Amino acid sequence: MFFIIDVLGTIAFAISGVLVAMNKRMDAFGILIIACVTAIGGGTLRDLLIGNTPVSWMQNMTYVYVVLGSTVFAIVLRNKIDYLRTHLFLFDTIGIGLYTLVGIDKGLSEGLHPIICIALGTMTACFGGVMRDILCNEIPVIFRKEIYATACIMGGVAYFLLRKLPIQEDYVFLSSGLIVIIFRLLAVRFKISLPSFYRDEIS
Repeated sequence: MFFIIDVLGTIAFAISGVLVAMNKRMDAFGILIIACVTAIGGGTLRDLLIGNTPVSWMQNMTYVYVVLGSTVFAIVLRNKIDYLRTHLFLFDTIGIGLYTLVGIDKGLSEGLHPIICIALGTMTACFGGVMRDILCNEIPVIFRKEIYATACIMGGVAYFLLRKLPIQEDYVFLSSGLIVIIFRLLAVRFKISLPSFYRDEIS
């Protein structure tokens, strides 16, 4: 199940990259690069920071094949892809819940401080999208309006708090992932966002 959700998250991230790249009218190579960066960029940056090389996707070609297949799928069905946006959002949300904890677990295995582990988890879940937006000449969405990285941080904090309770590690993992997912879904459903320091100028 862990592997299946991991693959579904990779598919969702790759297709979201394709959609952004096609909106920018990139060529086939540009679309593929943006899809790759979105899907595996966060995990790659995490692995490089903790010295885990070769990075994960270089050791398991499944992720490469998944990204390539997802890119072709999205391009071929680009006229019908709008019908999948709701499901892609759900996969994306499940993906960030999973990848947050994957990053935290990687940090713990290296003996890092909990705050650094939470940062690694957030980076794993979010920074593929950050790289995608930067390459597409956009301000990353997580820096300006959506509750995205905040959900990952909340899940990471919950993970370390739950570890102090007499709860099995599997339940701690599952509960923390659900917190990320629920927090993200509620934020989108009720249009919750972080406070803004700016007011629209009145002409």
